[in-house]
Amino acid sequence: MLDTYASRIILGDNLEFLETVPDGFFDLIYIDPPFNTGKQQQHARLKTKFDPKGDRVGFQGKTYLSEKGILYSYEDQFDDYMGFLIPRLLEAKRVLRNNGSFFLHIDYREAHYAKVALDSIFGRECFMNEIIWAYDYGARQKTRWPTKHDTIFWYVSDPNNYTFNYDEMDRIPYMAPGLVTKEKAANGKTPTDVWWHTIVPTNGSERNGYPTQKPLGILNRIIKVHTLEGSQVLDFFAGSGTTGEAAAKHNRTFTLVDNNPEAVEIMTQRLAIYSPEYTGFEPDFTKPVQEVMI
Repeated sequence: MLDTYASRIILGDNLEFLETVPDGFFDLIYIDPPFNTGKQQQHARLKTKFDPKGDRVGFQGKTYLSEKGILYSYEDQFDDYMGFLIPRLLEAKRVLRNNGSFFLHIDYREAHYAKVALDSIFGRECFMNEIIWAYDYGARQKTRWPTKHDTIFWYVSDPNNYTFNYDEMDRIPYMAPGLVTKEKAANGKTPTDVWWHTIVPTNGSERNGYPTQKPLGILNRIIKVHTLEGSQVLDFFAGSGTTGEAAAKHNRTFTLVDNNPEAVEIMTQRLAIYSPEYTGFEPDFTKPVQEVMI
């Protein structure tokens, strides 16, 4: 039986886990499943060590020698993507509380198929928003418009009973501050359904080495607005553990599930300070929490 007050990290098959969860257990579910790109997703951690003859310059002009660290990867290819996803969406609907919210983060390759499936599972009346996460970073195609956005679908169990903490929204700058008063421009405005937010920078302190790590800012916004303190948050494609960190920072309890041992290793190190329970593996705390990155 799941402990209502405990956070946990689980190594295992998410469908098998979901089938053990009581009905209506979680207040919010966010998932960022593989996007079915047909490619192997991978990212190598960058390790650095102090070296007067190094190739990188850091704080106070000190030089470091960079070395390629551990390579994290997973296959992102399914012959029947929706056949893989739909059983998990059905279980997500079942384990979501009657005033809960569900978020599916997906890209353009499968978004239209996923929307049809979600309408069928949750009901079209339970569809609240198609949120566009827009970013302007990375390579640009020269044969078509560069794809610089992901889609996040928001559904609820009950369109007449759900959590939406308007006052918890972060404020963002006006795109045309000259069209509003100085006071409004200084205060900023609440976001719309288009969220401009950079990706996790390759050499930023937030980067932990997982190939498709999502920004903490995106999950902070979702957690703060759509849950209350003490809420139970589930991410069963947990990857780098960003959902867990956002939940814990705002006094919510998290359950993270992934079948990739590399992902579980990353999130275990990342979230050790919150003392979660562990299922399906023994955590190894002899490794550093995070490689030094400049």
